[in-house]
Amino acid sequence: MSRFKSIELDAGVVRRLKKGDRKAQEVTYRAFANAVYTLARRVLRDPAAAEEVMQDTFVDVMSKAHSLARDTAFPAWVRSIAMNHCLMRLRSPWYRRREALERDERSTASDATDRAVDVDQALAKLSSTARMVVWMHCIEGFTHEEIGRAFGYTASFSKTQLARAYSALADARFGATEQNDEPATNRACRA
Repeated sequence: MSRFKSIELDAGVVRRLKKGDRKAQEVTYRAFANAVYTLARRVLRDPAAAEEVMQDTFVDVMSKAHSLARDTAFPAWVRSIAMNHCLMRLRSPWYRRREALERDERSTASDATDRAVDVDQALAKLSSTARMVVWMHCIEGFTHEEIGRAFGYTASFSKTQLARAYSALADARFGATEQNDEPATNRACRA
């Protein structure tokens, strides 16, 4: 379940935030900081980059709150800003080059005998795009259409990325046994 959906912020705080009230900014930051950081940390796998995304997200939230049309959409709005900042990082040439170098290091030092793979390790083996799609769909609850639009493609892009990610996770023996057990990746999104 998305942490953003469970955050409740008083409508009065949102109205004051839209007017630039400093106390409302502080309350908003305290309410959403952990969810924004966790999202960015999981997607980017880099604490420093997650901190930057968190900072950039709150700069946008504070400076653009006045443009929000519906106060009830506030948590989803904050989430979309955070997701957009993550996407911008993932699309940057610097990030892609760094990820390619890390992938090369992992392939030379991988230990194929370890069959117990935790979620972070399994997700780390996916490309940044696949990891983002898995996170957006399974954790944040985005539809394939929403994910496709976020990446500038159609819903089939999201479905393809998700299917490839499931296959890669199943190959890593994430949550499945040698018998005919259903892979945990299929169960995870239904939960």
